[in-house]
Amino acid sequence: MDGYTLTYKQPSRKDFVDTADFDQAEILDIINTARIVREFIKGGGYLNSLFHKNLAMIFEQKSTRTRVSFEVAMEQLGGHALNLAPGAIQLGAHETIEDTAQVLGRMCDMIMSRVDKHESIEALAKYAKVPVLNGMSDRVHPTQGVGDMITIFDHWPAGKQANQIKVVFVGDATQVCNTLCEMTTKMGMNFVHFGPENHKITDEWLEISNKNVEKYGGSCIWSDDPKSLEGADFIYTDVWYGLYDKETPKEVYMKDFYPKYQVNDDLMKSTGNPNCKFMHCLPANRNEEVTDSVLDGPNSVAWDEAENRLTAQRGLVLHFGGVAQATLDYIKQQKEGK
Repeated sequence: MDGYTLTYKQPSRKDFVDTADFDQAEILDIINTARIVREFIKGGGYLNSLFHKNLAMIFEQKSTRTRVSFEVAMEQLGGHALNLAPGAIQLGAHETIEDTAQVLGRMCDMIMSRVDKHESIEALAKYAKVPVLNGMSDRVHPTQGVGDMITIFDHWPAGKQANQIKVVFVGDATQVCNTLCEMTTKMGMNFVHFGPENHKITDEWLEISNKNVEKYGGSCIWSDDPKSLEGADFIYTDVWYGLYDKETPKEVYMKDFYPKYQVNDDLMKSTGNPNCKFMHCLPANRNEEVTDSVLDGPNSVAWDEAENRLTAQRGLVLHFGGVAQATLDYIKQQKEGK
């Protein structure tokens, strides 16, 4: 089977709420589509796969990467995205999320939302008749997870198999950590959460990910031992306090994480791997969870990772828009000069 033939010609589920809802083959289909489309567009190709299709984007929080990547993705594929920022629609004022879902589902072809509570994205998916994509909740960040896997694939260590790759998430067990744990183990990699016990990844996510290990190989652990960093191919971190931690003072988080869990030059050297790459979902609190020297250093792939949010969103809207295979067929024909 060539790289232009997908295992899943159509999505197995209507909605993209959590990466844990999909098997390895379908996630790889999305990644494969995204990477082929990226190459085609960067080579000067044009696509109209989503011509006259509309994506409603509901934001309960501010957004840079999620908003821009989805909006640009839809435009590049011939469609349109509507930015429904906080306060711009009746949601949360005079209209329930269930009613909003039904209305938008009758006017638009897809819905993407970044929500405060995971229950909200589940309600949107339940009541909307069109595909709903999770742009981040307090539980998971699946669109980030797809971009992260694309970045890891782009910087795959030469000569290594999946079960030889080690990804270490450093710091707080954010929703990004949850999704990274699930995605890396689904790809058969070795995942470590290196963080303090009072901020460790939950047993629920360790259980979900260890089921992936049983099926696909690799490993999954939490540790507060710095030796767990040894041999890492990728070091990943996120902010220590963010959108969902407004009630927790910054000083508390600094006490829990600094200096042990700051990703600095010494921590990167402790991996023993001079080629270890650094990843961050951004935005970063510079010189808190990561130093400037690492974020801006030669081993940082954080900016590739940010760009790959766009790569990921193109794959997602094509897959859940039901036109991924048709798009790949068209690109193949163009490459063959047909």
